[in-house]
Amino acid sequence: MVYSFKVVSSTSLFLIMISCLNIAASQNLCTKAVCSHNEPVIRFPFRIRNRQSKSCGYPGFDLSCGSSNETILELPFSGKFVVQAIDYARQEIWINDQENCLADRILSLNLSGSAFHGLYHQSFTFFNCSLFDYRKYGINPIVCLSGYTYTVFATSSSRVMYSLQNGNLSCNLIRVVYVPVDWPFYQQILSSEFSEDLHLTWEEPRCGKCESSGGRCALKTNSSEVVCSNVPHHEFPRSALYAITTAAGIPGALILLCVLCHICGRVRYCDRSSRRSGGLPEFDSTVNIEPVVTVVGLDGATIESYPKIVLGESRRLPKPDDSTCSICLCEYKPKETLKTIPECKHCFHSDCIEEWLRLRATCPLCRNSPERLPPAAS
Repeated sequence: MVYSFKVVSSTSLFLIMISCLNIAASQNLCTKAVCSHNEPVIRFPFRIRNRQSKSCGYPGFDLSCGSSNETILELPFSGKFVVQAIDYARQEIWINDQENCLADRILSLNLSGSAFHGLYHQSFTFFNCSLFDYRKYGINPIVCLSGYTYTVFATSSSRVMYSLQNGNLSCNLIRVVYVPVDWPFYQQILSSEFSEDLHLTWEEPRCGKCESSGGRCALKTNSSEVVCSNVPHHEFPRSALYAITTAAGIPGALILLCVLCHICGRVRYCDRSSRRSGGLPEFDSTVNIEPVVTVVGLDGATIESYPKIVLGESRRLPKPDDSTCSICLCEYKPKETLKTIPECKHCFHSDCIEEWLRLRATCPLCRNSPERLPPAAS
C-alpha cells in the first residue's frame, strides 16, 4: 500500500485549531430551542428572538413565541403566521393562520421581501355569491369568509368557474390567486376551504445536504459564512498524523492530537446520542495508526433497482412502526418518495438511502449487507 505525505507547517496546524475552536464556540452557544414542548424544534437557520442569540440564525429567519407559546413566523408584507412544522433536510416549512381563516390570508399573501417561496402552486379563483343551493354543484363554501347573505367559494375547476360566472347565480369574481400548496394537483379542485397548511421552501442558506448527512449548519464566528459541522467520520487519517508528527515532533504531536480530537470530536459528535438510534456510526476518537480500510458502497444499478414507494395520506408502510427515516430523523409526510431495501424491507427517504448506500453497503437499521446485482454481460 502506498501513501503520499505532505508536511504541514506549525502555522497551518494553529489555524486548524483556531477553526475548530471557532466552530465549537458557535455550536455551544447555539443550542436548539422550542416555544413549548409540542412545538417545532428551532435551530439554524431559524432562531427564536430573545431566546437564541442573533448569531444563531440566518438573516430573515427570525421567529418568535406567541401568547399561547405557538411558534410565529412574520412575513414582511403578509403579517404573522403559526409555524406547524419544519423539515431542515428538505428546507421546507409549513405555516397556517393564527385565526383559523387561512383563505383570508391567502387573498393578500405576498412573499416578496422574505426568504421563502412556494414549493408548488395551484391557481384558485375566489367568488362572492348570493345565497343558493351550492350542494348540487358539489362545492363547499369558505365558512370563515361567508356571511348571512352571501357565500364565498374558491375553485380551480374551469367547469365550476363557468357555472358560477354564467349560471345566473349572482356571483362576483373576487380574485385569482396562485396558492402555495403541499403537493401539485393533477386534477382540478372543485372547491377548497384551505384547511391545509401553506407549504413553503427556501434557497439560502443551502443546508439540506449537510442536514441529510447528519450534520448541522451554523454561522462561522464573526462571519456571514455558513459552515457544516457534526458530520459523522470514522477515522483520523494516518496522513494527518504523519504530517503533524513531522511538523511538531512526537511529544508535541501527541498533545496537539489530543486537543484536536477533543475539540473537533465535540463539535462533530455532540448529538451522537440521538443519532445512535438512527443507525449512524458512533465516533471513536482513538487514533488508529493502522492502514485505513475503505468500505465501498453499492453500485448505482443495484441502488436504482430497489423499489420505491410514494406515501399516501395515511402514510401507511409495510412495517407499522416505520414513521421516521432513521437516516435524517425526519418524520415521513404524505407524497414523499421512499425506497425499500428488498432483503430486510426497511424503508427510508429515497434521497437519504441512495446517498447512504453509495458510501456503505449495509442497511442503516439492521446492518445486513444487501445483495448486489450481478455484473452486466459484456
